[in-house]
Parts: sequence; structure tokens; C-alpha cells
Amino acid sequence: MTKKELRRRLLKQRQAMTKEDWREKSDRVCTQLQSSSLFTQAKTILAYFSFRQEPDLHPLFTDTQHCWGFPRCVGKSLLWHSWKCGEALQTGAYGIFEPHANSPTLEPDDVDLILVPAVACDRRGYRLGYGGGFYDRLLSSGISKPTIGIIFDFAFLPQLPIDGWDQPLNGVCTETGITIFGRVR
Repeated sequence: MTKKELRRRLLKQRQAMTKEDWREKSDRVCTQLQSSSLFTQAKTILAYFSFRQEPDLHPLFTDTQHCWGFPRCVGKSLLWHSWKCGEALQTGAYGIFEPHANSPTLEPDDVDLILVPAVACDRRGYRLGYGGGFYDRLLSSGISKPTIGIIFDFAFLPQLPIDGWDQPLNGVCTETGITIFGRVR
């Protein structure tokens, strides 16, 4: 199965979840993250605002022990901005909420943990994204911070098709647990 076919099938399965099931599983993903030492020891965390029924991490964002950073899509790149719960957001080019352009910026090297949205991940740490390459470019930039893919359990697959530019994550978090692959950077 090609990446495109697999992406279509898994997005359809995710969209078919009931709102109640999505909320319950999202809450369990948040609980899994909160129990992780990578999360509890992090001061600055890059995250995402849920889109297309991705696991919703919003309950975590009220935690003032962490500085939160979120992406803005600018051209073919992600620019990271700090954001505090309650601050205004805008809708970006892809219909995803993002901080305003004038909010303070963050460099990925200045953070402690990166929570990466995905359509699917495999047991080797590779992720299937939406096909735009935004996170692939971030991950291939030589970043040396722990990266955890955030997905629902049905999208945690034995193996994904990969391309030469695909970069593995350090771990994957689902509603049933966190899997870390080898040594965290």
C-alpha cells in the first residue's frame, strides 16, 4: 500500500470516530504524556493544535509549569511561537489554529520536547504525515531534542512505507501507552 492510500484509509478511520470516543482517547493520550518523565522534566514543549480529529492535547496547555510553543506555517517551513492558554489564535493557511505572527518566537533547539502530530507511526519510530513535508524538514534539520509522535492506537502500525528523507521519532504516544525507541537524544 502506498503512503497516499494508507493516509487516506487511516484519516477516514480517524474521522469515523465518534466525538465521545475521540475525546476519551485524547484524554487518555494526555494522561499518558503527563506520566512520562520526558514530559514532566521538560520546561519548554513544542506541540500542535488538533486538526482533523488528531489526538487533542488542549487539556495539557493549561499547565503553567511548561512554556508551550506552536507552529505557524510560513511558506514551506514551520516557525515556532510561544503561546499561553487564553491568548488569541488565528486560523492559518491550512485551516489550523496558530499563534499570531507577532507572538514571541522559539527555536527548536531551545526546547526540551517536541510532540509531533501524525497520521500514523510504526514500531521503528517512522511517521506518516499529511504529505506536506513540514515536520520532515524539521526532523531532518539536525534537531537534537526528544520527539514523540502523537497518534491513536489503531494508527500504531508494525511498519510504514518510508522514503530516504524520512526521519524516525524518539517515541510514540497513544491512549494505551508510550513507546520509546532506543536512546532518547
